[in-house]
Amino acid sequence: MISYRVPGMTCGHCASVITMAVAGVDKAARIKIDVPAKLVSITSTAAEGELMEAIQEAGYAPQKVAPTTARPTARTSGCCCASRKSALDPSQGTAPVKSACCR
Repeated sequence: MISYRVPGMTCGHCASVITMAVAGVDKAARIKIDVPAKLVSITSTAAEGELMEAIQEAGYAPQKVAPTTARPTARTSGCCCASRKSALDPSQGTAPVKSACCR
């Protein structure tokens, strides 16, 4: 998977243009776009340079992003909800998510 930060991608139309540009290089490419984060992730058999060039020709300036290697840590004991409750930000007004063990 190749990931790019695309600072000029600000809306769904931008995402559509980038998707069409990538599809022009590889119709079978899998594309995941996160507009708010300005991230485009592509799984393709095409060369990275071809994908980047296609996005540039569509009018954007892609910047390669290193792949994320973080993985969730395994729980060894205790309630599964305890870690989620403590991780909530009360200023966001988010209610705790409860699983079956807490009901």
